[in-house]
Amino acid sequence: MRTRVLAAVVAGALAPLTLTVPAAHATAAAVPYDFNGDGRADLAIGAPDATVGGQSKAGAVSVVYGSSTGLRTATRTLITQNTAGVPGTAEAGDAFGSAVASADLNKDGYADLLVGAPGEDVDGDTNGGTVVAVWGSPSGLSGARTVVNYWEPETDRYGQALAVGDLDGDGDLDIVIGSTGSSALSFVNGPVTRSGSFQGGSGSGFPAPYSASYGVTSVTAGRISPAWSTSLVVHGRQPRTGTAVTHLVTDPSIGNYADWLQELPAGTVSAIGDIDKDGYADIAIGNPAETSADPAGAKGGKVTVVYGGPGGKDGSRAPLVLGQDTPGVPGTAEAGDAFGSSVFLGDVDGDGFKDLAIGAPGENLGAGSVTVLRGTASGLTTQGATSYTQNTAGVPGTAEKGDRFGARVSLTDHSGDRRAELTVGGPGENTGDGAVWSLRGASAGPTTAGALSFGPSATGIPTAGTPRYGSVLNN
Repeated sequence: MRTRVLAAVVAGALAPLTLTVPAAHATAAAVPYDFNGDGRADLAIGAPDATVGGQSKAGAVSVVYGSSTGLRTATRTLITQNTAGVPGTAEAGDAFGSAVASADLNKDGYADLLVGAPGEDVDGDTNGGTVVAVWGSPSGLSGARTVVNYWEPETDRYGQALAVGDLDGDGDLDIVIGSTGSSALSFVNGPVTRSGSFQGGSGSGFPAPYSASYGVTSVTAGRISPAWSTSLVVHGRQPRTGTAVTHLVTDPSIGNYADWLQELPAGTVSAIGDIDKDGYADIAIGNPAETSADPAGAKGGKVTVVYGGPGGKDGSRAPLVLGQDTPGVPGTAEAGDAFGSSVFLGDVDGDGFKDLAIGAPGENLGAGSVTVLRGTASGLTTQGATSYTQNTAGVPGTAEKGDRFGARVSLTDHSGDRRAELTVGGPGENTGDGAVWSLRGASAGPTTAGALSFGPSATGIPTAGTPRYGSVLNN
C-alpha cells in the first residue's frame, strides 16, 4: 500500500512519499566494502563506459581485494550484467558501475555491494535505470538481486547516485538512491536480503531550487551528530541555471522534509567524517566549477569544509574554504584545474583524525593531481599538505595531458594496519583506458614507496572503446 504524506512545500524543501512495511531485526553488520569478511576493506572500481560482450558502454565493476600488503590484483572479481547470478543483460549504454555503495545489508558478516546502472532500459522506459545488490561471502562477491524501485513511473536514471545508512534508527541499513524525475531521492527500507520481500520505502520529489531533469546527482551518508543515526548530504542542480545546489538532510526519518533541510555551500561531491574527533562529523564539499559556470565556484575550483555540531552544522565555526591559492596548499589556482572534483575523508596516518584527499583532474591540461591535508584536534590544517602527480617520485607512470589523475580519490584501509591507503582514479590514462593508483598510508602521510598502479586489463576489463576505468571508486 502506498501512502502519500502531504507536507508544506517551500523553496528547497522535499515533498515525501512514504511506503512502510514492518521489518525484522538482524545481527551486527560488517564494515562497508569488506566483502570477504577478512577485516580489510576491498576496492570497487567502476568503469561505466566499458564494453561488455561487444556492447559499448554497457559498464563493469572490478573488485580488488585487500591484503596485509594492500590491494592485490591477483585476488579480484569482475562484475557485469553478463556475470552469472547478476540480473539483466549487458546492453549498450547501460552504464553499469556509474555509482557504487556498500554495507552489510543482510547482516551476515560480509559486506555487500550496490551497483547503479542508470542507463538501463526498464519495461520500455529508456534510461529508466536499475540498482543491483551483489552479495558478500567468505569467497568474496557472488550472486545478486535487483533492488526494488517503488516509484518507477516517477523516476529515470535510477541509480545514478547511491548511499547506505540507517535512516530511521531501527538498526537496519537502508538504501538511498538518486535519480532524475519527480521522485529524485528514493529510500528502500532495510533489511535487504538475498530473497524474500522488500520492506517498503519512500520517495521525494524536488521543487525549486532542484532541477528534476538533473535530479540527485550525488549523495553522501554519514552520522553527523549522535542525535540522528544517519544524515545525508544531497547534491543537485538549479532548474534554470544548472548551477550546483547542496543541502544537509539532518534526519531523513522526519515526515515533513521541510524540517530537515539545511543549506550547505554549493558543490557537486562531498565526504563526511570527524576531522577533529569532537564527536561530530564534518562535511567536505567539492565544487570544481569556475565562477563563469557557477557563481558559487572559484578560479581553479575549491573545497569547503563545514564543521559539524549538535544541530548539524556548527554555527559557531566559520567554514574553511580551500583552493590552490590558500596558503599552505600546494600549487596555484588556474582556470580549469577542477580542484574539488573528488573529495574523501580518511585517516591516512593512523592518528585518529580524519585527513582529506582532494582531486584536481584538470591540473596541467588535464594531467591531474591529488592533494592531501591532515586532520588535527583543531580541525583541518594546511601545514604539511602534500601533493601527488604521476611525476611525483615513486608514483608509477608519467603525467600526460588528459590523464585526469585525481578524477576520483579514496582514503580506505585495505591492509588492516589502521592507516588508509590513498587510492586515485585516472580515467583518461592511456587515451581513455583509465587506471588506478594506490599509495600506502604512513605516519608521515601517503608514501610512494611500493606504490601500485594497474589498468583495466589487470582486472579483466577489455580496453575496447574507452572504458574510463577508475571513473568510480569506493564512496
